[in-house]
Amino acid sequence: MKILIVGASGLVGSHCYKFFTSKGFETLGTHVNFSTEYTIHFNPSESQFEINVCLSGFKPNVIVHCGALTNVDYCETNEEDSYISTVQSVINLVGYCKVNNCKLIYLSTDYVFDGQKGPYTEDADVNPINIYGKHKLIAEQHVSTLNNFIIARITNVYGEEARAKNFIERLLIWLTTNEKKVLNLPYDQFATPVYAGDIAKMLFNLLVDNKNGIYHLSSTDYCTRFQLAARVKGYFPNNESVQIASSSTHSLKQPAKRPLFGGMLSNKFIKEYPDFLFTSVDKYISDYIKKCQ
Repeated sequence: MKILIVGASGLVGSHCYKFFTSKGFETLGTHVNFSTEYTIHFNPSESQFEINVCLSGFKPNVIVHCGALTNVDYCETNEEDSYISTVQSVINLVGYCKVNNCKLIYLSTDYVFDGQKGPYTEDADVNPINIYGKHKLIAEQHVSTLNNFIIARITNVYGEEARAKNFIERLLIWLTTNEKKVLNLPYDQFATPVYAGDIAKMLFNLLVDNKNGIYHLSSTDYCTRFQLAARVKGYFPNNESVQIASSSTHSLKQPAKRPLFGGMLSNKFIKEYPDFLFTSVDKYISDYIKKCQ
């Protein structure tokens, strides 16, 4: 099987690339802006003709689309950029998959929900409340026109990453290096943080078993951003350089609305893979500290 990982230099994409490669799949990783030694430049938002030319040599059986513009506030104030990155890239890849009988795995988000009744199952009603969520939902709708696809919704992903952009990784770096930071975090935005390595393994299972449709990929943790930061900081009781304060979402005045009771339930996945063991936030933190000692 030949797998193309779009956005393989990012958090989820890099874990997918490494895990799929370790399982013997012929895997090609791509990047748009941030290059690595194992990725080539590929912009899925280019014209359909350019997409076809770029992929004609590799001819993947499966495309895993991990690339995304995930800055929610930027998307809210730059709607065209958000559309090109999120929607147009999917339109192009869907077009390629239809012509070449290729499976598409698309990474989506819990921001397709309004955050009134989370955590959500796959059959919950969608109702995005910001541009990022609206564009991700439009992209999902395009993906669902394929005969062979997986829409994998994820949120609050953490893990080892070349640029250390994810929240937990950055917080651990600040705490271990005693960098001075003051964080004002919402106490009323709930989500389900999930380890990127688990996502790669879950996608692998779904792929090799030829699963189809929508899957929520989350862990067993459910907390607010403030609670999450407090849990991480709790492993560093003597650290005084990183200060954490709690605020309401309303008081933060973020450009984009946030789903408050977000997050997702992986019940569907767990029923199909009852022996799958999830990585908890606490295990990840403990392993990170051990590596630093």
